[in-house]
Amino acid sequence: MRLRAVLATGLTLILLGGCGDGPATERRAAGPDPVASAPLPAEPTPSATPRPTRGTPPRRLVRPLPPKLPAGLRRTTGARTVALTFDDGPDPTWTPKVLDRLRAARVTATFCVVGTQARRHPELVRRIVREGHQLCNHSWNHDMQLARRPVAEIRRDLLRTNAAIRAAVPGAKVPFYRQPGGRWTAEVVTVAKQLGMRSLHWHVDPQDWGKPTAATIAKRVRAAARPGSVVLLHDGGGDRAATLAACPRLIADLKRRYGIARLR
Repeated sequence: MRLRAVLATGLTLILLGGCGDGPATERRAAGPDPVASAPLPAEPTPSATPRPTRGTPPRRLVRPLPPKLPAGLRRTTGARTVALTFDDGPDPTWTPKVLDRLRAARVTATFCVVGTQARRHPELVRRIVREGHQLCNHSWNHDMQLARRPVAEIRRDLLRTNAAIRAAVPGAKVPFYRQPGGRWTAEVVTVAKQLGMRSLHWHVDPQDWGKPTAATIAKRVRAAARPGSVVLLHDGGGDRAATLAACPRLIADLKRRYGIARLR
């Protein structure tokens, strides 16, 4: 009997250990990193596609990405001046510092805000508006596949994000929508238009989301910028120290060559 009791106790401990998901610190460390914007990344292979957790039905994708960008995207300012855009915030570490840089340079920009971040940091949304910058809807949770989902789901996502923005700033104007990753479809462009938002793409992407040095970011912007360029940068989604450090140099260069103004 004693032997049976020992074996039963050991089996119970093994089963309990196998059902756990590790210490809290390990679970936090294993969480996915924020996905930064990037121009039309390649379709994931089946082996690389994350599987849904047990009991959670997969979210439906109902259309492929088009072979080229759809019509109706805003990629330039329509004038000689260039426009700065910052994605994936507001972030409590980086957005205030980016705003400080813009204020010091006396220029304004467009902030493409993620709904969950706007809900967490409404005071930063208020500061963005208070300091004369423009707002852009960047989806609720930076869903790279949003444009491929059912139209009703796209609409709910964009409306939810606008609601979070307007909870921070009642009556705030949100004239633009930017699809995470630049993974546009005609359907998401249409939904954004129906909700009163123009679809904002970009002309210059220095790929600061890949964490190059500040000098490299500034060099890439200088090389690619043209009159009317819309420049893609980031104030959220990860460590943006290099972007922040690049701002004074690239802003001074763009102001001198073209001028910087808000999108209209």
